[in-house]
Amino acid sequence: MRIVDSHHHLWDLGKNYYPWLSDQVRTVSYGDYSAIRKNYLLEDFRRDIRAVNVVKSVHVQAESQDPVAETQWLQNIADDPESGGFPHAIVCYVDLSGPRAKKTLARHCTFTNVRGVRQMLHFGAAATYLRNETWRRNLAALTHFGLSFDLQILPSQAAEAAEIIASNPNIEFVLDHAGSPTQAALLDKSWQAAISLLAQFPNLSIKLSGFGMFDGSWTAATIEPIVQHVFQSFGSRRCMFGSNFPVDSLMKDYNSIWDAFSASVSALPRSEQELILAGNAERLYRI
Repeated sequence: MRIVDSHHHLWDLGKNYYPWLSDQVRTVSYGDYSAIRKNYLLEDFRRDIRAVNVVKSVHVQAESQDPVAETQWLQNIADDPESGGFPHAIVCYVDLSGPRAKKTLARHCTFTNVRGVRQMLHFGAAATYLRNETWRRNLAALTHFGLSFDLQILPSQAAEAAEIIASNPNIEFVLDHAGSPTQAALLDKSWQAAISLLAQFPNLSIKLSGFGMFDGSWTAATIEPIVQHVFQSFGSRRCMFGSNFPVDSLMKDYNSIWDAFSASVSALPRSEQELILAGNAERLYRI
């Protein structure tokens, strides 16, 4: 079946500066990531997807020091006749807490494939931004630019996120990485409660992606309860899959990820499978 990878990254360490990839290794939840501290170019991505029918993709910002330069680099790749249009959509980075946010949004929007913004909100100072008035005002400006917002939070932030989503009904939000189903949040049921709460908002969709960030040895069987709770909460029209490559290449090869995803939808009617595997990402990111 046709697949749209709704969440992946590319990087060229010689052309763009990514502190987390070029400087001292950080402590992250998924452990040692030294194996991906090297270029991951379109040809690497296309090699990884060669056995899977990936027809389109959505690139999500990768924490470049100069996010507009990253967007320009990606647009140049997409415009190359040899690229096949990849990446078909670009989710860029803007610091919505800063005074230049609207100007930066306007600069990003000069590039054809820009469709949305991601600013990770689950750690550091950014974990307070959902309560920051400047951040909220700049988020509301996404309506003017016609951009979506990829929301990356922890289950403990769900109530604050719900208020933001409800206050911005004209913005399409996308909950990244299945809402961060950490082992602790699964055990105390806070993840399940967060998903049930957030699913009430029709302007929020969800990406089933990044499972390796929470369980390095995940299998189709171990993610089944997570996937099914998401399906039951959001329905087939607001769910999509993403590989989170090359980050999740630390845990699984590309084919294995999509084999597991395909297995998770195999019992659904074909029309619903098509939506989850491709159609929803195409609609939401307008590709």
